[in-house]
Amino acid sequence: MTIAEHFESGYTYHIYSHANGKDLLFVEDSNYQYFLDRLLKYITPIAEIYAYCLMPNHFHLLMRFKDLTDDKIEDEHQYLMRPFSNFLNSYAKAYNRRYSRKGTLFIDFLRRKRVQDEKYLLKLLHYIHNNPVHHGFVSQAEKWKYSSYNSYTNVEKPSSIERGEILKYFDSKDDFLGYHKSSVEYDFMNLE
Repeated sequence: MTIAEHFESGYTYHIYSHANGKDLLFVEDSNYQYFLDRLLKYITPIAEIYAYCLMPNHFHLLMRFKDLTDDKIEDEHQYLMRPFSNFLNSYAKAYNRRYSRKGTLFIDFLRRKRVQDEKYLLKLLHYIHNNPVHHGFVSQAEKWKYSSYNSYTNVEKPSSIERGEILKYFDSKDDFLGYHKSSVEYDFMNLE
């Protein structure tokens, strides 16, 4: 197993995790919404969310940590990890209560990969939004309710997704839609 990259402020990351074993993370619509509510509560104070996709047994986030202004932070990675720990623990406790279950909900390792360049960023965006298509849940990305894809196609509606940074890479809405419908080769498979 490779050693996970440390979180650093000012950088963009692909963050993902999976349910423990054959468990599900989301059983009903309200689970997805509660997860997103927890994400906004715990993560948006420290990061801008560019994209997400919630699948029944795993999730993907594309986000950029905000620049830290507090020079008294001794361990930046731990400072940035704490909200994730609180976020996932909060969700898992509520889920366990709701479904009368015990034990770990998520695998014990929050996977993460720093985005190094524009090419990788755009491939991740395509991968994340097309994940439900890849796994056979829907035939088109726009049919999956639990991703940020439709937030990008309906920019007139307010959103908690930081769309501006990503939309700079596309000339128009049609360009965005065309890119997501195109075939993109992922040279970073083994993400789940």
